[in-house]
Amino acid sequence: MKVTKKHIFSIGAYLIVLILITLLLNNLVVNLIRTNMGISFSWLLKPAGFALSEYSIPYKPSDNYAWALLIGFINALKVILASLFLSTFIGTIVGISGFSGNLLLKNLSRLYIALIRQIPLLLQLLFWYFVVILNLPNNPISIILPGITLSNKSINLLGIFLTPEFTALMIGLSVFTAASIAEVIRGAINAINTGQWEAFKSLGLSFNQGLISIILPQSLPGIIPGLTSQYLNLAKNSTLAIAIGYSDIYAIGDTTITQTGRAIEGFTVLLISFLMLNLIITRSMEMLNKISMHYQNDRKL
Repeated sequence: MKVTKKHIFSIGAYLIVLILITLLLNNLVVNLIRTNMGISFSWLLKPAGFALSEYSIPYKPSDNYAWALLIGFINALKVILASLFLSTFIGTIVGISGFSGNLLLKNLSRLYIALIRQIPLLLQLLFWYFVVILNLPNNPISIILPGITLSNKSINLLGIFLTPEFTALMIGLSVFTAASIAEVIRGAINAINTGQWEAFKSLGLSFNQGLISIILPQSLPGIIPGLTSQYLNLAKNSTLAIAIGYSDIYAIGDTTITQTGRAIEGFTVLLISFLMLNLIITRSMEMLNKISMHYQNDRKL
């Protein structure tokens, strides 16, 4: 086989990466020897000694670090899943509204996307938590529907009680991510040939009927990849929960590292946890994409 400049460049790049990894590992080993610490995960079985503001399964400070981190993982998964559904709903409504014949609705959609995407997520989380949630009355007040009450201590949604921290994080993540999802949906719908719009109008279908039955199904292959990227961003952005005191895996991991001094092992646990979350999201979206492609092929047949 003839060796080209491209092959030489690739081999050189691999060698540079290998050298950098070797230097980093060597530096790690030298520092571990100097501190006489080594690498150990036995601390996971020691009592955590700290309380948690929110837990879905029983927990007490005498439980070990491993149990506390598991609760943090469940908390993170809980708020991420809730935010995924809510942000998708809001983003879809906003994205579709950009094509509405109602000028006010279209302008509100554009204003929402432009405004929300310019404000840092951290500021939005602090706004929802300190300005909105904590300023609610102490006594629950009913709003919108019977069975839905709001207070600065808990949010009651038809018998489901949400903590202020969870609520602020869920709303902040959803509102912020929905703006990007709306742009993804708008771009995918824009890519559909204008003939498709004219076709369903000529059949006498209303805007909503044509959009749901004709346009959106065809735009799914263009929506899903962008949607996957936004979902992964949402999962990573959830680590900002530490700013408002929500006990997710990152916040608990940070406390654990501070108490034990086991930064390498602690960050390894966090890395594996978020890798699992991202793999769950990615695999789920890949399955959805396959279903979408299968649906498109059936329609063509």
